[in-house]
Amino acid sequence: MSEKAKPEHTAVLLLAHGSPDSMDEVPDFLLRVTGGRPLPPEVIEEVKHRYQVIGRSPLTEITLKQGELLAQKLGMAVYVGMRNWRPFTSQTLRQMVSDGIHHAIVVCLAPHNSRTSVGLYRNSLAKCKDPSLSFDFVESWHDEPLLIQAFAEKLIAGRKHANRDAGTSLPVIFTAHSVPQRTVLEGDPYETQARQTAELVAAAGSLERAEWRFAFQSQGMSGGAWLGPTVEATILDLKRSGHRGVLVQPIGFLCDHVEILYDIDIIFRKFAEKEEMRLWRAESLNDSALLTSALVEIVHSRLKGARETR
Repeated sequence: MSEKAKPEHTAVLLLAHGSPDSMDEVPDFLLRVTGGRPLPPEVIEEVKHRYQVIGRSPLTEITLKQGELLAQKLGMAVYVGMRNWRPFTSQTLRQMVSDGIHHAIVVCLAPHNSRTSVGLYRNSLAKCKDPSLSFDFVESWHDEPLLIQAFAEKLIAGRKHANRDAGTSLPVIFTAHSVPQRTVLEGDPYETQARQTAELVAAAGSLERAEWRFAFQSQGMSGGAWLGPTVEATILDLKRSGHRGVLVQPIGFLCDHVEILYDIDIIFRKFAEKEEMRLWRAESLNDSALLTSALVEIVHSRLKGARETR
């Protein structure tokens, strides 16, 4: 067994988007998101407004908690790196080298593979020039059975509550973050994978096909066409079909952050109310035990695969 392959020198690296710790940090955060490309002042002010309204984004806190839970279950070191904010991936990689880690199983906390997310995470690893550190990069895990179970658990609980409040059986809108249309036209698997996750969660939650829709949310402020249908258009379509309420479940996100706490809980809810519709949301996975189990399964599968190839 080579030095790199020894279990005590292997760790897990969880990668996430990152989120500013305060509203004042939003401009610097956005520069990192855009790779240094300046944004119009009105866009910066709009994003600052969103963070001000929700108070703060819990993304980093929840991601670090997910790392702790995973480390406890695995009995091995788990590190967390953020692409756009602290703890920066570069800082985490330096710490791993300092700790004597030679190999990392890398899991992006974005289960669907897109060059606009997972591809950028992979690029961030390429900046690590230390030859002593190698990576086993998980490209996607959108159909991991325990992930599907985790979403289904939240779907069933959320729908039970919403149906009781509404006094009727509500349709469901599954959502994922939109990406530019050109991304998919160039062969990106993101849309196909996101829709497949929705189908699997619907089946696990015992939904008939007529009981759910799929929509893309949080379309970008930059120019060009973004994937749809939008959530707003889907809400209007459900209203035309005679529905007066809807349950939204974001299956493209693993934890609460601005796209959920602001876009869904505030903007989409206000839009629904304006259309005389009510909107409920299924809880995010956050520190779900099933989510942790899904990550454990992925890591164990990679460790098993490494042993079998030796």
